[in-house]
Amino acid sequence: MENYKITTLNDFIILKQKDFSYAKGELSSLLHHIGTAAKMVNKKINKAGLVYIIGRSGDVNIQGENQQKLDVYADEVFINALLSSGECCGVATEENQNEIVFSETFASKGKYIVCIDPLDGSSNIDYNVSVGTIFSIYRRKMKNPTDHTHQDT
Repeated sequence: MENYKITTLNDFIILKQKDFSYAKGELSSLLHHIGTAAKMVNKKINKAGLVYIIGRSGDVNIQGENQQKLDVYADEVFINALLSSGECCGVATEENQNEIVFSETFASKGKYIVCIDPLDGSSNIDYNVSVGTIFSIYRRKMKNPTDHTHQDT
């Protein structure tokens, strides 16, 4: 049996950032905020049955799927985490029809756009099946923060 060292997300980010001399910590900060949001969602999932947050919310997402209560919660947590990071100027989520542009905040100067499914597989939670978060990070196209438009997303 091979000996594997378990590394946290934050340890991995810090370790790998050292490999890039030009890194200023912006992407690391963004990844840290995504990791924190994931921990918050995980905590809610673990006690979902106890706080009555399982089941349908009554809304439908852009894929035409019934939104689960946890979908709505996870979406809000990730959007708030991305906004508070200051590194993300906009986000596109599966739970929203249109992208969200952080135009009137300090985050409007952020260098990244995030596309995310905050809680993939949420319809399986009632059956105790694995769920996760799927995301991708893109560098914004417009260099001048005042030029930020929906075309960046």
